[in-house]
Amino acid sequence: MIRLAFTIVAGVLLGLVVHLVSVLALPRIATQDAYSRLTPTTKENAVTQLPLADPGVSPMPFMDPAFAVAICRYNLAGGPLKLKVPVSQAYTSVSFYTRNEIAYYAINDRSAGKKVIELDLMTEAQHNELPEDEEVTAADRLIIDSPTATGLIVMKALAAEPGLMPQAQASLAAATCAVQTEPPAKAETRRGRR
Repeated sequence: MIRLAFTIVAGVLLGLVVHLVSVLALPRIATQDAYSRLTPTTKENAVTQLPLADPGVSPMPFMDPAFAVAICRYNLAGGPLKLKVPVSQAYTSVSFYTRNEIAYYAINDRSAGKKVIELDLMTEAQHNELPEDEEVTAADRLIIDSPTATGLIVMKALAAEPGLMPQAQASLAAATCAVQTEPPAKAETRRGRR
């Protein structure tokens, strides 16, 4: 009886270990992850709009047909990126993912509080190399530190009604994602300060 109970407990523990290892290892060994699927159809460090969600032809599974989607496949080896996404009429969100599909930052139009979501994306080493500027504050410029040099930026604009989809697509078409060729500009002197 004890031998049977021991065998059952050992089998359950072995099954749990195998399950846990496979679940944790799968994202690293999968060959058809989001980055790999999007590499042939997107440009590096540029915004590419994805086709509207269609069950037969969607480049990514489970795409919501109410959203226009654009991707920036980034590589920070050439320097920090400047991202500008105009806010759509209904809702706009920007999500950041590492090469291994780990989400590390997200922002939407409501938290940005502006007509354009504008930010700088760089590695921690590139952020540390920036000159300290006492006049530039966190309110002046949003800097996101990427944990990896490559990854994906997913931009979504909601079309509250099917007829508003062209407007949502137009707002994402105006988005830019490009390597900064010059160092980040100094913030202008604030009113009242001299």
